[in-house]
Amino acid sequence: MPPNSTTYLNLVHQLNITYHVPKGIISSLSRYVIIIYNSDLEEKYGEPMVLIGIYIAFASLCCILAMVADLIHVLRSRKLWFPCKYFTINAASLSVIAVAMKLPVDLSASMPGVVDQVSKLGSVAFMCTMMANLLPCLATMDNNAMLANIVALGVMVITLVVNVCIQIQTGVVACNYCKVPLMEEDEYHIPEMVANGSYPDSLDVIGGVPYSIIAAIYVTMLLVLLIIYVSSSLAILKSKEIIESKYQEGHARASRFLEQSTEELLTVDRLRQHVKNYWLMAGSGSPQFLIACSPTTTASGVICALTALLHTLTMCLLDFDTYSCGSAYKGTTKLILKVQFVGVLVGSVAPLSRCFASLSFYKVSTKSIWNHMKVFKVECYWTEKLSDWKNGSIPFPFPFRTHKRKIVINNLKSIILNFFIKLQEGVVVVCKIIALNSFFFTICVLYFLRCLKCLSKATCCSLGKEDYNLDESSYFLQLEEENELAKGTLKGLSKSLNQLIQNSEKKHPENLMKLTNTKSTLGFQGLKMFDKNNDHVQCVPPSNVVYRDCWSLAVVTLATIAVTLREIKKVEVDSLLKSVREGLDYVTLVEKNLNATPDYASSQKAAECLWQEVDVCDIWLGIKLKDFASQVNKSDCLEDPTMQIVHLFLEKAKIKISEPGEGSKDGDSEFTSICANSMARITETIIMDSEKKSFDELISSRIADIMAACLTNLPQVIAMKCHTSAIEKREACVKGAAELLGETTELIKIVQDLSRCVSGMHPDNMPFIDKWHASMSEP
Repeated sequence: MPPNSTTYLNLVHQLNITYHVPKGIISSLSRYVIIIYNSDLEEKYGEPMVLIGIYIAFASLCCILAMVADLIHVLRSRKLWFPCKYFTINAASLSVIAVAMKLPVDLSASMPGVVDQVSKLGSVAFMCTMMANLLPCLATMDNNAMLANIVALGVMVITLVVNVCIQIQTGVVACNYCKVPLMEEDEYHIPEMVANGSYPDSLDVIGGVPYSIIAAIYVTMLLVLLIIYVSSSLAILKSKEIIESKYQEGHARASRFLEQSTEELLTVDRLRQHVKNYWLMAGSGSPQFLIACSPTTTASGVICALTALLHTLTMCLLDFDTYSCGSAYKGTTKLILKVQFVGVLVGSVAPLSRCFASLSFYKVSTKSIWNHMKVFKVECYWTEKLSDWKNGSIPFPFPFRTHKRKIVINNLKSIILNFFIKLQEGVVVVCKIIALNSFFFTICVLYFLRCLKCLSKATCCSLGKEDYNLDESSYFLQLEEENELAKGTLKGLSKSLNQLIQNSEKKHPENLMKLTNTKSTLGFQGLKMFDKNNDHVQCVPPSNVVYRDCWSLAVVTLATIAVTLREIKKVEVDSLLKSVREGLDYVTLVEKNLNATPDYASSQKAAECLWQEVDVCDIWLGIKLKDFASQVNKSDCLEDPTMQIVHLFLEKAKIKISEPGEGSKDGDSEFTSICANSMARITETIIMDSEKKSFDELISSRIADIMAACLTNLPQVIAMKCHTSAIEKREACVKGAAELLGETTELIKIVQDLSRCVSGMHPDNMPFIDKWHASMSEP
């Protein structure tokens, strides 16, 4: 039995024995032991609630850290529309948010303390803030993902709203049940207060406003934000189609610009302009940028600001030293309240900044002011998707027996969708009215900043030197042509690209550039000589699979020989291998983008697996490379040690070809045959040419020439990476292309200078090593 119940029974027994209290009174007092017993059990069962409170605070902290990460990302990328990158709507984030909302959805736990009550309110305010932050991430989803996430978020919000409303109705969220401190003189009045039902006066939060009213305000804001989510998602569905059609026009125009240099090498300057065209299209046509410029985003920012202001006032008037925590969560409610209050403050930065920054993206002029003044104009993309559903047919899963029922269903569908169209128009108009007030405030701020810029001559001069021309404005994608983008927005996108390329230039492949500069030959003669005894089409057992040579297999085979020489000439070999590691990243990139056909797939896969074995494990086809070096007879004056290793590789390769892999799987046998055939052909050629050139020069020159010839295709790869059919991935693709351009700018110039004397190569044949070799071998 719990200790309180035992103590109470002992007291009753003592009253009976010592003071001879009448049995009727003893019997009445004994009945209260059940109440005390249940109270003790409730307290015992509530002990884990402290850990749950810590769990809630930790989940809230995770959400805050994700929002902070987004703010840092914005500062680094200078995207003033505050896109969502880390804090997005998905299964994981919704689960964490559900944990953070444990307090307001808890119907059973008693929350009698003032701190407990404010913690419930703070959780709802935190939810409003998170919803305002998450709004732009809707644009990053495809239609199915958006529908699933909106439904999941809607279920969570409606559940939260219903639970809070139930708690308001039952009095769980109300001041009458708050644990208000009583004075000592009130001790003797408690029985009278209980008998008369007169509890302590309500504890007001802000100027006489009780908790239930504030809870109702938060609940209303949550519902409004949910409506804004649904309204925005309908607009996103249609706006993506509009932007997609305009992007295809820009893509065709950019492709024509690129085709002007089909018969010649794509220079760095032309490539930079090509990347810039796609950067402008991806930036201005970004789904998150579009939704950031919408009135619904501005309205959500205003709601977030009001929520943060109200919750801040609530916290400022709360004295933590005076009011205690009376729930089973105990002191963890204070922790939850403080953590989520920080989340409200931090989370309000992005929606509020987005609210004003989105209005500054467009040019401030009389025309733009007039466009914003037309608040009762609802653009077609807001309601066009609903209209399409209204005019379309419903695919019923079962046939109707009568035609009248089908007519009734269609009429009912039209009535419902007409209602939602009007509701959508009303939501947009209200959001535009809210945005209009913010617009006038933004105009004042922008004109003030413009005056400050005019006072600074240095600033004015720097603006005049900005890399921007009017012809590039044709690559800016907009939903409405009458909204003219501000010049600062256009310059900002161009400047962000230049900054990205400059930062990437610092990551250039230094070792690879050094090898190419010092070892590559004019016209890549090493590529012509690396394999004299091969028609570049081989059949390998056991199934006589046809495979072709690829860039990476030739480089890896030559590098394998170089790795074996590490014990003999360590410094030179280590420097060469650093260059190979850097070069193979770009060589593999060329192969994956330009010649990832079934004919080359087996060779490319074999090269990738072989390099892992050689570079990481120092093994070639199951043989340790140290075993090759240990068999070198350094005292033999007739043959150079390096050539001895080449002969050993040739012998082992012939053995592997004749016995590709007894007892092994077909895949392993094919891998062994491909690698052994490549090694045999290359070593035979090295032995034939060893008399003409020193071995060190020969192997390093051929590796450099093969990689340099392959890397002449880098401009084509960069151009390809600029374009993708998925609108949600375009920004990331163009960013990757810009970073690759920055890393390889100097390298591209080097390899293009070396390839000037290569004639007769059609650009379509340049990605293939066998076609290079065939073209260079022609008389």
